[in-house]
Amino acid sequence: MANLSEPSSSLSFSSSSHLSNGSITHETSAAAATLEVISLTKLSSSLEHLVSDNSPPFSDADVVVEGVSVGVHRCILAVRSKFFKELFDKKNNNNGCVEKEGKPSYNMNEFLPYGKIGLEAFQVFLSYLYTGKLKASPMEVSTCVDTHCAHDACRPAIDFAVELMYASSIFQIPEMVSLFQRRLLNFVDKALVEDIIPILVVAFHCQCSQLVSQCVDRVTRSDLDSISIEKELPYEVAESIRLLRCKPPTEAEDGEAVVVPLREKQIRRIQKALDSDDVELVKLLLTESDVTLDDATALHYAAAYCDPKVVSEILALRLADVNRRNSRGYTVLHIAAMRKEPSVIMSLLAKGASASELTLDGRSAFNICQRLTRPKDYHAKTEQGKETNKDRICIDVLEREMRRNPMAGDVSVTSHTMADDMHMRLLYLENRGITLRRDLPRLFISAIVHAPLINWSKI
Repeated sequence: MANLSEPSSSLSFSSSSHLSNGSITHETSAAAATLEVISLTKLSSSLEHLVSDNSPPFSDADVVVEGVSVGVHRCILAVRSKFFKELFDKKNNNNGCVEKEGKPSYNMNEFLPYGKIGLEAFQVFLSYLYTGKLKASPMEVSTCVDTHCAHDACRPAIDFAVELMYASSIFQIPEMVSLFQRRLLNFVDKALVEDIIPILVVAFHCQCSQLVSQCVDRVTRSDLDSISIEKELPYEVAESIRLLRCKPPTEAEDGEAVVVPLREKQIRRIQKALDSDDVELVKLLLTESDVTLDDATALHYAAAYCDPKVVSEILALRLADVNRRNSRGYTVLHIAAMRKEPSVIMSLLAKGASASELTLDGRSAFNICQRLTRPKDYHAKTEQGKETNKDRICIDVLEREMRRNPMAGDVSVTSHTMADDMHMRLLYLENRGITLRRDLPRLFISAIVHAPLINWSKI
């Protein structure tokens, strides 16, 4: 703490007549140190006023985050971050900025080679750059809407820490990288294994070897299926987990070692057909082997990764059990709740999916959806002409279904007759209405053009 000793030496010089008195010298040094702490605290508080809102006084640049312009002071950012120093360098002509209202404006998306940094995470990050103090995480984006959750390892809490890790790494603030690596390490043993995925991804991109090692170990020991690992993790990480999971081949009868790989290959073909939205190919593959949709957990796969219309088409085949559990004990509705796509959830409920089925650790689809949803997203208002609030629709539909059928009654009948469901369907179909309003003029013109070709006397 050399910087603390300089003021104290000057103060002790002014008190040279008392140097023989060690206690006075000590008190003078302590007073100088206290004065410096007070001064730094006041400086930090003063600088905090410059980031109290998104339009601070004397800002000379903007950073657009999630459509919101956040005013910044380039001199402060350049001093605190090597990334921003290089960005604001006048010699750098390819810095991606545009002039807006006389100030350079930068888009956050242009900064990110990977990951996501939301508005609130950027505001917390800025506050640290200006004040040297880390603000508490805003509740509306770092907690979930489940009132029974402790919020110590739910998905919003993890996602917010992940966003701050991305900001710390990309904008080159090493002390913040160390801090959030420790914070994310605390989640590894407490979080659900599927919630380890975003932690492992950010650790890989930010080259945090200790965090990568801990996450890989947790995923390797878990029952997380290989499909999720392959689809959601970088290839290098997925491959390392696959190799760690490999076991020495066991002795088997002739033919057994051939049957298992063939069956796996047939399942993979069905999944690839689903990836291509080719339900006709799925039907053909089913006729060519003894593998069923349930064997391939095709509905689970479609609910997680495919277009909603593919889910509806697979359901229409009536060849899969809508309440079947996969190897981890999840029903198709549990998987749909994790995806938070209203049309998929509604399609499953209409075909008899039970909202009261619980996971092995006692969660319903409603609980799953709640613990994935931030208060900010749940309470967000829908602007006219824009997409409806999917997070709220999913939770509200599942909650109504739970209340209506607490003992897993005949969901397929009630889902079509109750007014609540109709209301939720209409809310979601507003999105379709937006598309219709956009395409209606074209359809109207087409009708006029083809009208003379219609033989009206035969209608």
